[in-house]
Amino acid sequence: MKALHTYRIDVGQYPSTQEGLDALMRPPADSALARKWNGPYLEKAVPADPWSRPYIYRNPGSQEQDLEIISLGKDGQPGGMGDAADVTSH
Repeated sequence: MKALHTYRIDVGQYPSTQEGLDALMRPPADSALARKWNGPYLEKAVPADPWSRPYIYRNPGSQEQDLEIISLGKDGQPGGMGDAADVTSH
């Protein structure tokens, strides 16, 4: 989240859902935004979740959140309980 906040400070907006977390590692396609980009914002590529799957990034997020980073838990399916429960950034 800290890297996303820094990106927003530099570029003026969070990456879109389509740009995803990869936007933290490479400049936006839009040349006006790319001039403001001061990344990369992470030392390494975005890591996988604890179950070796990519995180889901949404902007805007659900439930009135500005943005959201989600792991679908051990089972890789929405919902669930215990280790299979979704983990979200809010």
